[in-house]
Amino acid sequence: MTLGMKLAICNETFIDHDLASGFRLAAEIGYTGIEIAPFTLGEGPNISAQPLADVRQLSAERRAKIRAAADDADLEVVGLHWLLAKTAGFYLTSPDPAVRRVTSEYFVALAELCADLGGKILVLGSPQQRNLLPGVPYEAAEAYAAEVIRAAVPTMEARGVTLALEPLGPAEGDFMTTAAAGRALAERVGSPACRLHLDVKAMASEPTPIPQIIRESAATVAHFHANDPNLLGPDMGDVPIRPALEALRAIDYRGWVSVEVFRYEPSGEAIARTSFENLQKALA
Repeated sequence: MTLGMKLAICNETFIDHDLASGFRLAAEIGYTGIEIAPFTLGEGPNISAQPLADVRQLSAERRAKIRAAADDADLEVVGLHWLLAKTAGFYLTSPDPAVRRVTSEYFVALAELCADLGGKILVLGSPQQRNLLPGVPYEAAEAYAAEVIRAAVPTMEARGVTLALEPLGPAEGDFMTTAAAGRALAERVGSPACRLHLDVKAMASEPTPIPQIIRESAATVAHFHANDPNLLGPDMGDVPIRPALEALRAIDYRGWVSVEVFRYEPSGEAIARTSFENLQKALA
């Protein structure tokens, strides 16, 4: 592998598998890291059968088994993403102090779970739990978000977990829609445990070229998602992945390049295999 980067994939790609068999398939394809969506950690014949609504329901024994399944597959747990998907009652930019408090508490629980599984990254996307609410201007929403995150920062710092703020394009929401907005929120939080996540699909919605966004984010970027705006994997659409990887090399990025897709056509396994092959070619 070149560039000092490591290849991972998000586990919900293997939606028709149980957790352990999805891990084994990812490793068999060639990935060395797995990124986990918390809602996939429920019990059931596959990871979509019984979505987990609250990670605090996971016992220490269950956490140990999940970590052991990754170890047995020779995979490193990168961390967690889709943090608030399929949950209820949490909101990053709510004007209600009680909602902000319980959301902070849940981020603490997510940081604990991430560390228990051996992960180091929490990717904060979750547009449906952060978009601007009626009557809340952007500046106030950013202040609320910073408050929520700062309350969880001591646990993140203590457990060695980094919250990676994920800008999402305007098609998905109206809060933190650019990398610059993500950098601004990270600066407002003011902790090395709060940094930036970059995603090809999201960056493609900005007028600034993707390599320039990466260079401008060099001091802040902690994690990276490889995909295409067509919701498939890297180099499976109109946005070539190589310029982004070259920009990552130029800033000496040494973190994970993790495949995140949203369409599993013709299958999750086929997407995972093609994505790995395309990344290998681009990195060669």
